[in-house]
Amino acid sequence: MELFKNLIYEYKKGMRDLSLHTCEKNHLDEYTNLLEKLNTQFLTMELGDNKVNIFFGSPECLAILKKFSHNELSKISPYEDFILGIMLGYARKEQYKRILTKI
Repeated sequence: MELFKNLIYEYKKGMRDLSLHTCEKNHLDEYTNLLEKLNTQFLTMELGDNKVNIFFGSPECLAILKKFSHNELSKISPYEDFILGIMLGYARKEQYKRILTKI
């Protein structure tokens, strides 16, 4: 929960536009209740192994994420992967290298 709270702090301080946290399904309510209490928009994506991805952050980033070609991150296009990495605040140079290996 400490890592999750740190991600929330960074989002609220403007350090991140979008955050991703993966948790076990049985803990999902605990995390989403906190986000709702803080009036923070979020989106969840179930993973096949009893885990869930929780994305939270700016409404614009979440709207872009909802328009992706697939809900499974392993099946999104290289361009969507690049956009997601940038929105999550990953190092731009690493994202440039990553997309060049995929296209």
